[in-house]
Amino acid sequence: MSSLVNIFLTPRGSSTDPDKGNRQRRTTMYRIHPIVVGTKVFDKSMMTYQYGNGQEYTIPIYCWYIEGGDRKILVDTGEMNPIQSESREKAIGGKIYTFEAGLARWNLAPKDIDVVIHTHLHNDHCENDYKCENARIYVHEKELERIHNPHPLDYRYLVDYIEDVEENGQITTLAQDTEILPGIRAVHTPVHTDGGLTLFIDTSAGRAAITGFCVIDENFNPPVQIKAMEMAVIPPGTHVDVYAAYDMMLEVRGKADILLPLHEPKFAAMDTIS
Repeated sequence: MSSLVNIFLTPRGSSTDPDKGNRQRRTTMYRIHPIVVGTKVFDKSMMTYQYGNGQEYTIPIYCWYIEGGDRKILVDTGEMNPIQSESREKAIGGKIYTFEAGLARWNLAPKDIDVVIHTHLHNDHCENDYKCENARIYVHEKELERIHNPHPLDYRYLVDYIEDVEENGQITTLAQDTEILPGIRAVHTPVHTDGGLTLFIDTSAGRAAITGFCVIDENFNPPVQIKAMEMAVIPPGTHVDVYAAYDMMLEVRGKADILLPLHEPKFAAMDTIS
């Protein structure tokens, strides 16, 4: 496991970025720690729209610990009871942890968490929310609406996982793009779900984007046969509007110095991204 990794997946920061000066003046710089708290095995085309059909693929499910400032911050909380098997760890190239064990690697317990920010509320991204009893939990208002009224096609919304934190008044809904903390900005990207939030996070290596939609690196860096079709990105297999998804992916890629696709396996072997 690497103790510190400076990773530039597809650096595309623009010199005309209107927020660049403000970001450079900020004093809070974060380090991003991916913690694997689950996996899924399915057809690869669930990640890559109309590509990879029939290919078995294993994705890691991450809880991201954002270190910096005076708050203990997580992006998503992952699965409650992850399958921890040698075969799945081999498939993703890294160790799978329970939520508690993953946090303990950074000397944290669920009660220590001050802030949880959700990319979306599919069950595998929020099953451990109830353990974070002291956390303020941020989610887009459309995502909260959807978990209470899911479409029959979207079985991955299970309101049971947020009932406790909702009853406790821990949830704050966002209706627009918001800087939740200095250097952490949530941007509405309804690519995979109606209320998806991409998190732009200031790090010493540039502005990182944890995507608010379920993709892997190949979605942003397609193989040659896809590029030959004049496609710059591959939308996720599950999407709200495939055309809008394509355009939003290009926009996210253009605004980020460091792209962190939400289910990219290569991060499973990394302790830190900054």
